[in-house]
Amino acid sequence: MSFSLSRARASSVLLRRINSPRLYSRATRVHNRYLSNTPIMSTPIHEMAATGFGTGTNELYDRARPSYRPEAIAHIRSAIPAEQADIIEVGSGTGIFTRALLAHPSFKSSVKSLVAVEPSEGMRAQFAKTVKDERVSQREGHFSSIGGEDSSVDAVIIAQAFHWAHPNYDAPAREFARVLKPGGVLALIWNLEDREAAGWVAQLRDAYEQYEKGAPQFRHGLWRALYDTEGYKDNFAPPEEETWAWALEGSLDIVKDRAQSKSYVAVLDPETKAGVVKKLEEIVAKGDGLKWIDKEKGTFEYPYKTLVVIARKK
Repeated sequence: MSFSLSRARASSVLLRRINSPRLYSRATRVHNRYLSNTPIMSTPIHEMAATGFGTGTNELYDRARPSYRPEAIAHIRSAIPAEQADIIEVGSGTGIFTRALLAHPSFKSSVKSLVAVEPSEGMRAQFAKTVKDERVSQREGHFSSIGGEDSSVDAVIIAQAFHWAHPNYDAPAREFARVLKPGGVLALIWNLEDREAAGWVAQLRDAYEQYEKGAPQFRHGLWRALYDTEGYKDNFAPPEEETWAWALEGSLDIVKDRAQSKSYVAVLDPETKAGVVKKLEEIVAKGDGLKWIDKEKGTFEYPYKTLVVIARKK
């Protein structure tokens, strides 16, 4: 990670700690002038990811983000040919997917080793607090530089992260192919709130997605440009995509925390962020299509879709 990116990230962290809208406005102008003179593009890490998931955001991220549908995890395991699998998880974050994988019956006793690769120091620190397994190790890295020996692992898995590779997909494809054994598997998995399942979910997403500011979010599908790269076509079979619709247990607090854990919401000024949270409260209170689990306890169904992509190395 470049020194310039570290300085930019530190500047963004300070911005999030300013509670006065007037001071925030002044500080933002200074921050933006700094960024305009900083060679951020020298780093492969997207600026929105670097700042939105920077220091001070990781505990909320770990607490707020959902786990993964068990059937989707089982689907990934069924695609991996090895009985005892060596795995690299890229963009491992705070360990949400790692914990789900290690606890899943199909993986629990069939993981030989798992190396978690993550560029964010804060996320690696949170990962170390929450993942306790002697088979698991961590290292710093990113999509185009994950480390490891050639042809050494049975699977490369990326959960809720590969969209941040935009716009460079060729180098990651070649890097994944480099470490995978012949017949090994690249697995990509994402969760996304299902706007088609209920009106209130669509309204939630409309309320916060307007602040994306051009970030290459998963929902835009830009990451599918991976399939058209020479690095992918030279090394992998055509992709296999599967989607599951499901519902988690939600509450108003979960809705608000989950929205604020999104990178582009995390970097909003305090006044704008408060406005977003208020809008979310109004949407849930209106409850267009909301299905209660226990109204007295304030719990309801939170519709999601999970997508899994399987790409087999030739």
